[in-house]
Amino acid sequence: MNRPKIVCLCGSTKFKEFFYQATYLETLNNNIVLSVGCFMHADRIPIAPEQKVKLDELHLRKIDMADEVLILNVGGYIGESTKRELEYAKAHNKVVRFLEPESIQYGNKL
Repeated sequence: MNRPKIVCLCGSTKFKEFFYQATYLETLNNNIVLSVGCFMHADRIPIAPEQKVKLDELHLRKIDMADEVLILNVGGYIGESTKRELEYAKAHNKVVRFLEPESIQYGNKL
C-alpha cells in the first residue's frame, strides 16, 4: 500500500461537529487526518494568550506535515487564525480544499 495522503483540517474551533464529520469522511477516504486537539470556542475553554500562540504555532507544524489542507469554512466563515493558516498553506505550496465553494469563502466573510 502506498503512503496515505495526510490532510490537515483548519477552521474555527466553534465548528466542532464539522471537524468530527470531516475526520470521519477523510478517514473513510483512506487519508491520515491531522486536526485540532481541543475545541476552545465550542467547549468554552479559557486559554491564556501565550498558550494560544503555542497552539497556533503547533497547528502550522501540522500543516507542514500535511500533503493538503481542508479549510472548514462553514457558512463561508474564515476567522483570523484560519485565514493565517490558509495563507501559510498556500505560501508552502500545499493543496488547499474548502468545505464550501471558494466563491462563498472569498465573499465578505474573510
